[in-house]
Amino acid sequence: MAGAIALRTDYTADALRRLALGTRDANVARRLLSLAAVREGASRGDAARIGGMDRQTLRDWVHRFNAAGPDGLRDQWRNGSVCRLTAEQQTELSALIMAGPDRNRDGVVRWRRVDLMRPVCG
Repeated sequence: MAGAIALRTDYTADALRRLALGTRDANVARRLLSLAAVREGASRGDAARIGGMDRQTLRDWVHRFNAAGPDGLRDQWRNGSVCRLTAEQQTELSALIMAGPDRNRDGVVRWRRVDLMRPVCG
């Protein structure tokens, strides 16, 4: 079994606690407090419990902390998936939605996603 990942040495436990006090992000504060416990020699399981996580998650945060410092402990939310429609398709879809359905032509009185896919897909 592999040994514990070493925590970078340029931050003391006190420095990590001061950073935790100064942050407005509760998740980052919990992670910093867990790392401070590791720095003081607590077991990884105990340090993980301090931050409300399991040992594997703590290991992942240690890797991110070692790579990017305290900034690496922030959540990195993504903007979601990339739109699959081209600009021309988006314009066409917008015009279709704004015009609304025609009951005789489209067979519906309001648009549902499945109804909007019909003109595009077939």
